[in-house]
Amino acid sequence: MKSRLQALADMVEEGQMDRADAAVIGQIWGTYIRAVGMELRVKEFEEMAREVEELREIVEANRERGGYGT
Repeated sequence: MKSRLQALADMVEEGQMDRADAAVIGQIWGTYIRAVGMELRVKEFEEMAREVEELREIVEANRERGGYGT
């Protein structure tokens, strides 16, 4: 992605691309990057929620058997 942004900047500097077009492309890439980041955060949250639920089940099973934490 960084190389593509650099190429885009180079094209603008060399007059091969209009600044307004490059600005729109940059905005689209920025939106894409934020969307990908959000997807990663959601996946991480869902994984942590599953792990917490598994731990709760383990703790509850131990309590029912009279194990640790009772």
